[in-house]
Amino acid sequence: MSSSSPSTSGAALAAKEQANPTAKERKKPYPMYLGGLAASIAAVATHPLDVSKVRMQTSKHRSMFKVLTTSIKTDGIVKGAYAGLSASLLRQLTYSLTRFAVYDKTKEYLAHGNDGPLPIWKLAIAGSAAGAAGGLAGNPADIVLVRMISDVNRPAEQQHKYKHAIQGVTRVVKEEGAMSLFRGLGPNVTRAILMNSSQLASYDFFKRLLLKSGYFSDNLVTHFAGGLLAGTVATTVCAPFDVLKSRIMNSSGNETVTQIIRGSFAKEGLSWCFRGWTPAWIRLAPNSLIIFISLEQLRNLVDRMREKRSFQ
Repeated sequence: MSSSSPSTSGAALAAKEQANPTAKERKKPYPMYLGGLAASIAAVATHPLDVSKVRMQTSKHRSMFKVLTTSIKTDGIVKGAYAGLSASLLRQLTYSLTRFAVYDKTKEYLAHGNDGPLPIWKLAIAGSAAGAAGGLAGNPADIVLVRMISDVNRPAEQQHKYKHAIQGVTRVVKEEGAMSLFRGLGPNVTRAILMNSSQLASYDFFKRLLLKSGYFSDNLVTHFAGGLLAGTVATTVCAPFDVLKSRIMNSSGNETVTQIIRGSFAKEGLSWCFRGWTPAWIRLAPNSLIIFISLEQLRNLVDRMREKRSFQ
């Protein structure tokens, strides 16, 4: 790794490359599956926190540690902490693969004819487009994920008991109709737009600021700091829509979005908007760190492989 000294030529070069995307980057885009792969790695690492967050959002429990320890005590480590893991991976291979691919393509389009760095508002536009596409692509897996995780909060006779994500998707289609796979699509897409316009755009923005300062180089320290800041911003922006999405997807379909919102305000006041914020942050902050660190390392690997092939 290069030094982080202000006078280090590596840091200056990294800052210059970050501030002025090179033609080489645009001519040789990274494989579109890298984002989905990086997100899948993060999903495996942080899934227990996702379990705790969703179960808090769909029950009366207020302690994430109590939710998680109760789940492990009742169902064991694998079933308790990793309930719905197959759906989580399916979600990343649909939602995250799509959002990262669309984000990169949209940035490339917005940067056409401009050698300077994209302003934050253009990064936000690219993130919003990515979120809309990803939210649509990942909605079916998201429904199955929420149901698999929150089954424990339902009476035994109302539990879905999906064995894995693929069975969950096919059963939803068979039992409720194909359109049920897009239940909660509006809040989910809205949340995805907010998530990606805040997470992806803020990561690029914070990374650029760190590199331009001259005190950071394009290494793990910068990726760590950028991912942590991006995760915090995204958690706060998305909290209300994340809770609403979980409650809609966990509903039987008899309640409208308006009824769910009114009921939440009536029973919990404004606090319902930030139910599960702590586990959401504890999940999303490391999740963002792992995603961006993994993505940067995967891109470095691709660069090394391309460089190796060019010398052959």
